[in-house]
Amino acid sequence: MTNHLATIGILSIGDMGLGIAKLLIANNYRVVTNASDRSLDTNNRARSNHVELLPTDTALVAESDYILSVVPPRDASLIATRVQAAFKSLRTDSPLYFLDLNAVSPSTSQDIAARLSSCSGLRFLDGGIIGGPPRLSSPTDPSSCAYKPSIVVSGPHSLRDAPRSGLHLADVLNLKHIAQEIGPASGLKMCFAAMSKGFTAIAIQSFTTAERLGVLPELQAHLEQYNARAGDAAAKGLVGMPPKAYRWVAEMEEIAITMERFGGFRSRTARDGMETNKDSSVGAPGRGGDLFRGVSDVFRFVADDTELGTEKTESRKKGITAEDVAALCAEAMNGKHR
Repeated sequence: MTNHLATIGILSIGDMGLGIAKLLIANNYRVVTNASDRSLDTNNRARSNHVELLPTDTALVAESDYILSVVPPRDASLIATRVQAAFKSLRTDSPLYFLDLNAVSPSTSQDIAARLSSCSGLRFLDGGIIGGPPRLSSPTDPSSCAYKPSIVVSGPHSLRDAPRSGLHLADVLNLKHIAQEIGPASGLKMCFAAMSKGFTAIAIQSFTTAERLGVLPELQAHLEQYNARAGDAAAKGLVGMPPKAYRWVAEMEEIAITMERFGGFRSRTARDGMETNKDSSVGAPGRGGDLFRGVSDVFRFVADDTELGTEKTESRKKGITAEDVAALCAEAMNGKHR
């Protein structure tokens, strides 16, 4: 019987969750999940990659030393509530580290932390993942990891001080503890994603509009000649985006909240009901608070109105070139305006 360093629960086993699971398993951690409410594909994905399937949240919490929440932003609060309920039902004094690594605003993370504070043994870490899933060339060789994202966390509890392989786990995950308060880690994730995914939304609109005007080849040629780095980034972003567009709808809303509440960029709705206030901590009128709600609408269009919305990361069929993404978006847009 393998003597594992610790047991890590992951909710859930999507693209990022699976990448992290593979990294942990290669480093002698036992990884478990509850996929009873997930699709057959998710269950098969977990099973085929040596992630143990447990039947309930209570079983997951009872078996785990740490739980990583890696779900679409819309599900972050629900997962926290489920873990809290399972932890309370066990009536245990053993600590459980709960890392919320979802793309949510600092205020959402603070709300979750406040709700979990009634469970003294549940140690909450605000977190975010910057970058793509870990990549290993061998599932059993930890040295074969060619890439790890940056995992940033903040809060009063340090993973490195956790009694069950905490220091080793932090190193394996490439984890950085950046502050003692709840909020800075999720805020950093929001600020980073605003630039990377915000640029992808710009590329969607630019390439789609160029396609409808019949000038996409000329746009690409001018990008190659005059701004090659932007052209390459746009093409990469467009091709990688389709399977994730549905997740990014809520993430952009969380970024909008972050920019308004912590950046001071007040939304138009808030401005309409308030007189101009020169205190920058309240919010700057007319300074783009609605920007990322518009970005959210762009990804909602891709997810709901185009054929790209049905794409799965593990079985890509459409949108595998920037030209194809532009053509499918233009086709859907033409249908909307007939």
